Amino acid sequence: MKASGYQQNLASTNELSLQDIDVAIPSATGRDILVEVKAVSVNPIDFKLRQNMPAPENEHKILGFDATGIVKSVGENVTLFKPGDKVWYAGDISRSGSNAQFQLVDERIVGQMPSSLSFAEAAALPLTTITAWEMLFDRLKVDKTNSNKSILVIGAAGGVGSIMVQLIKNLTDLTVIASASRPETVAWLEDLGADHVINHTNLLSEEFTAQQLGEVDYVVGLNNTTQHLVEIEKVLKPQGQFALIDDPETLDIMLFKKKSISVHWEMMFTRSLYQTEDMQSQHQLLNITANMIDKGLLRTTLGKHMGKINAQNLRQAHQLLETQTAKGKIVLEGF
Repeated sequence: MKASGYQQNLASTNELSLQDIDVAIPSATGRDILVEVKAVSVNPIDFKLRQNMPAPENEHKILGFDATGIVKSVGENVTLFKPGDKVWYAGDISRSGSNAQFQLVDERIVGQMPSSLSFAEAAALPLTTITAWEMLFDRLKVDKTNSNKSILVIGAAGGVGSIMVQLIKNLTDLTVIASASRPETVAWLEDLGADHVINHTNLLSEEFTAQQLGEVDYVVGLNNTTQHLVEIEKVLKPQGQFALIDDPETLDIMLFKKKSISVHWEMMFTRSLYQTEDMQSQHQLLNITANMIDKGLLRTTLGKHMGKINAQNLRQAHQLLETQTAKGKIVLEGF
């Protein structure tokens, strides 16, 4: 089967950083399903691994952590899917990825694909939807019914932020303050339902003062946490909560002690990586959000379609993500 992978940790501008390869089609056993991949989206985790994770000796590392496709075969212990089902999922960081024509995935982290979306439209959503859902409801344990509470989403115009704003508006009574820096991303967030949009290239506290915004109960940091950390403490209420997903080299949270601010990490691969008892919750939340999409409550966050799934287009997608200027998600489709 066709696939794209790397052997060396090289810059995305180097043609060897991702290469087109041919590998054997795997077989489904146990709780695995074999999916014929139709579309994928590209996430920051892709370029971070390409830059830093060594490939197995004498092998290519195949990336890709968002996919839609059709189930071709199932393992002997599978109960949730059958051949022919259309599915969506974000995969497992410890296994071979979705930048391949066929992929093995544990059924417990796979959902039924929304029937109202195309493969490309749906591929934009799984990883970011799982991340946003888990951050809000598993890590922060957001109060869904308290209309007096508010949340700041920093870097909200990207993939996670774009679906998070929608989940907050549909499932909670929170006031949403989102951050962006360009006219097109501000308009994007306003269209998604953000109550207020601030410019994160300025000091957050000054933006709050200018728009007469009070302190918030929750802050979600999706990028550049180190840059914003001091300002995050200023805009959070005493006993507020801060959650993040990015990778600061260091994280000095002593400044949060005086306000008793709690800190929460979210990594959507944790459940599959450690085979946790509640691993199947990702299957369940993907089905819930698929139903919300089919009811018109959520919409795709596809921002840019970059053509076929091949090494050249994937390198270009990595380059765009590395600039941190993407709006919504980057999707590739077909081989």
